[in-house]
Amino acid sequence: MPEQFPSPTAPLRLGTRGSPLALAQAEMTLAALALAHGLPREALEIVVVTTSGDRIQDRALAELGGKALWTKELDRALLAGEIDCAVHSMKDVETIRPESIHIAAMLPRAAVEDRLIGAPSIEALPQGALIGTASPRRAAQLRALRPDLRTTLLRGNVARRLASVEAGEIDATLLAAAGLNRLGMAEVGATVPAEVMLPAVAQGAVGIECRADDERMRRLLAAISDAPTQTCVLAERALLLALGGSCHSPIGALARLAGAGVHLRGQILLEDGSEQVSGEIMLPTGDTAGAAALAAQLLEGASPALRSLFTP
Repeated sequence: MPEQFPSPTAPLRLGTRGSPLALAQAEMTLAALALAHGLPREALEIVVVTTSGDRIQDRALAELGGKALWTKELDRALLAGEIDCAVHSMKDVETIRPESIHIAAMLPRAAVEDRLIGAPSIEALPQGALIGTASPRRAAQLRALRPDLRTTLLRGNVARRLASVEAGEIDATLLAAAGLNRLGMAEVGATVPAEVMLPAVAQGAVGIECRADDERMRRLLAAISDAPTQTCVLAERALLLALGGSCHSPIGALARLAGAGVHLRGQILLEDGSEQVSGEIMLPTGDTAGAAALAAQLLEGASPALRSLFTP
């Protein structure tokens, strides 16, 4: 039985970034909490927190401090008691989190694949096509598949990226299928199979954090957490941690439940796609420590140049 939510004197505050996708994910979280605990809409409130990543759009994340650009302002608001929990796209959450913050829940994972905007397939892209992306993983994977392709930095929300293709500023871009689906744009773009482009760590997963010492909030959020998603995402994050990659390091990973265990795949690449090393491992469910064995396997098969992008 879900925990009975006492009548609060003030609404439960869910912190989020202000992009349309972030707001959609916050609304999903709000709806899940309301359903699990029998809450009226007015018992919950979405609080928008502007992050550095939202303010600065003309430079790559790696130049600006990495994934913390999406989380540090939400972390501050959470620890200051301005919000009760924070809703994140898990792929934007740093691998090592402060001890004072706890990943309390993950919603059921959506599609993990990327979608190509601007062409029906990677093979159909014109020779020398210009692809807009801010992801070192996507850029490297594209170049590995099509060395003739060119990439340019493209950041911003989904609408801005789609508009760049429509205006002819770039020939194509890649977006997460999960984000497009959550925005009601399931028909936009061509799905790239995960076997062709391994997704980012935790792609498609929404995570909710709270203060580590807030036992009541931890219990409330546990009621909406999806165990299979959490198991798989934590395995992928364990691989990322063991590799020691940064925002400069092209890494793909995907974990799926398989029988009584977890099948974890990983891939590391040089930025220009000229070298890639892939591997896989079966892990007992919940054994995230085993991901280190896959990290060692990937690094052992890599050249010194590729290994230098990682600092395990």
